[in-house]
Amino acid sequence: MATSKDFKDFILEQLTLLDGITCRSMMGEYLLYYNGLLFGGIYDNRFLVKITETNKKYKMEEQIPYETAKSMYMIEDVDNKELIRDIVIDTCKGLSEK
Repeated sequence: MATSKDFKDFILEQLTLLDGITCRSMMGEYLLYYNGLLFGGIYDNRFLVKITETNKKYKMEEQIPYETAKSMYMIEDVDNKELIRDIVIDTCKGLSEK
């Protein structure tokens, strides 16, 4: 099942507290970048972010974005713009430290 355009547009609207968000289409799904850094994506109408040491504190559920992929964390509270902002920032901090 591919992600709907409406869900993608909704998630992008929820990310408006962050400048520098870009979205790239990939086989019916979407990759999300913050200031050029790939931090997550939208897969089957789920908003997922990469797992890092810096975002474990949010206690998100692990999900597989697609077959053969590594687990990612699913952001369940997609209505909370401030929480989403904090998760994205912390995820990117962890990715930058690698």
